[in-house]
Amino acid sequence: MKPMTIEWVEKAEGDFAILLRESRARKNPSHDGACFHAQQCAEKYLKARLCESGIEFTKIHDLVALLIQALAVEPAWERFREDLAYLSDFAVTFRYPGESADKATAVDARQRCRKFRKAAREALGLAQK
Repeated sequence: MKPMTIEWVEKAEGDFAILLRESRARKNPSHDGACFHAQQCAEKYLKARLCESGIEFTKIHDLVALLIQALAVEPAWERFREDLAYLSDFAVTFRYPGESADKATAVDARQRCRKFRKAAREALGLAQK
């Protein structure tokens, strides 16, 4: 695996760890943070897969745009389009005043992220954790 791909995976796993920590928090959980880190995990796995395939990408947070690029090497990932579109909004939506995530939204984000993470790790030849 390319060194830069490994870095993307490590960053994705860091976001996944934060997502899980926030999901388990009993006192003052940040549902906004959980949703943001679910989006970030998916974004970084998409970028890892693109990087590993030598497909250049710009500095964007739009998961569907990244998915469209990744479909050239992972056509089966089309099944994640709806999940990634859902997660994509969390790059910004809950980061500013005006809207906040609730527990149900955070649980949904975690489940969608977990499904995509599993497929991304398989595509990269990584063991499931």
